Amino acid sequence: MNRFLRNSLLAATIATALPFTPAWADGPVATRAAADESASLTADRAAILAMAGDYKVTFDFRETTPWRADYTPIAPKVSGGHESVRVVEDSPRRIVLQHLLVVTDDKGKSMVIKHWRQDWTYEPESVLVYAGEGKWKLEEVPERMRKGRWSQTVWQTDDSPRYGGWGQWTDEGGVRRWRSNWTWRPLARRDAVRTPPYDRYLAINRHSPSPAGWIHWQDNIKMGPEGGVSGGKMVPFVQESVLNSYVKASDYDIKAADDYWAATKDYWAAVRTAWDAAIAKGNGVSVAEVAETGSASGERLMAFADDIRTGKLTSAQAIAKAKAIIAQVTTS
Repeated sequence: MNRFLRNSLLAATIATALPFTPAWADGPVATRAAADESASLTADRAAILAMAGDYKVTFDFRETTPWRADYTPIAPKVSGGHESVRVVEDSPRRIVLQHLLVVTDDKGKSMVIKHWRQDWTYEPESVLVYAGEGKWKLEEVPERMRKGRWSQTVWQTDDSPRYGGWGQWTDEGGVRRWRSNWTWRPLARRDAVRTPPYDRYLAINRHSPSPAGWIHWQDNIKMGPEGGVSGGKMVPFVQESVLNSYVKASDYDIKAADDYWAATKDYWAAVRTAWDAAIAKGNGVSVAEVAETGSASGERLMAFADDIRTGKLTSAQAIAKAKAIIAQVTTS
């Protein structure tokens, strides 16, 4: 799939050193009996695994409150699509979910775009967090804040990093939910292609199972350097509320998603390993951000997966090329 087509399909279906450290979500989790601890872990895992499945997704983006007198919020944007979410790894203290976006081109043919990935780790020692301007760092989770909590690390379409945070699954008002700490995030494509005055989000993410599927609710403060000067004081521009609703569905080409994953999962496993090695080596990683594709490696790594499907490359050939690209675009 060429870059123009992939970006058009995404647009049609999906709508530094930082000056301070985002705050923690809550205090330490209260001490619980062993049986209660085990029951809580079981419930947490069930809530995470319940996100796997096949869905009609609605993406609802709304800039609400401007935090500057000279900023006017953009119009709300609501879009949608279909996604299949598959379990890549399921171990007692770690779960990995891969999202696969299924779209239909102008000839009625189903096409699959590997979408975001979410990794969940129980009682993590560290989390890979966004540090601004194409930089990510491994940040220690304070020891007293680990017990009973999960980290969620989100990755771009090419498995390069996006953002990470940690928090606790709780039951409040009869609703099961996970809420992150405040986390920094790079701009999503919907904003990055507009070259706005802000260049990152300060956000809280929430996930909740629902009778119809699940929701991902984002509370975003869009922030940028004052006066547009790189490295300058970070100031808020506008508040954004994002509600992504995943409703169980079967009225789309689910087989296309599974066929794509069957053909490319070995390639993507090797890509994940290569990114992990680069991150471990540098205690984080630097990758240039690109508005259209997310990262400097995005277009090429995605294209290699397409080449495997069309027979232009074997998995081994694609993996070798991907490793070379990752080495090229990363710095310690």
